[in-house]
Amino acid sequence: MTPDRWNFTRDYLVDVFGAQDEQLRTLMPRAVAAGLPDIAVSADVGRLLMLLTSMTGGGRGARLALELGTLAGYSGIWIARGLAPGGRLITVEAEPRHADFAEREFVAANVGSSVEIRRGAALQVLPSIVGELGAGGFDLVFLDAAKREYCDYFQSVRAAIAPGGLLVADNVLGSHTWWIDEPPGRTADRDGADRFNRMVAADAEFETVAVPLREGVLIARKR
Repeated sequence: MTPDRWNFTRDYLVDVFGAQDEQLRTLMPRAVAAGLPDIAVSADVGRLLMLLTSMTGGGRGARLALELGTLAGYSGIWIARGLAPGGRLITVEAEPRHADFAEREFVAANVGSSVEIRRGAALQVLPSIVGELGAGGFDLVFLDAAKREYCDYFQSVRAAIAPGGLLVADNVLGSHTWWIDEPPGRTADRDGADRFNRMVAADAEFETVAVPLREGVLIARKR
């Protein structure tokens, strides 16, 4: 596929499958104006997250979801909108300024009562979250934090994913600074994503696929 064809395809998918309400459409411009980095999943990936969340829990929606990497709250809003009635999203953010901004956005999007922000680095916060909720506590886990740490995240949350639950990860094929076709050893994030992809794909407890949507989304269902 030529670069021009790929760029057209990417834009086409967002145009056709990425309809957003006013809250979501204006969120990232507000975030950038507030000094946050212009980093978020695309609208079509956001809709995928909402659909996947709503399909867990026997089709009733996730009772409990976990997100690593809140940033401005864009992906968290999509996930929260797919939760089961009374469901809850725990989202982890290391940067206090990002967490404060996202907290306001969750309230503005009318999902504030369904979302709890845990502040701190993911690998430092995860043990207490997993210990608190126990094995099989999460219907959906979404990874979108430091790619070089993806394998560590997976090992930390693996037992906490419920049978039939989903592990979803963004940027498994690339980002604005690297792509999976680059030689190993060039960037830690590329190598971390590659190790993670191979680790989850080889795990007998998960059925796994990666779709080349935007920068690559891994979807794994626990048996």
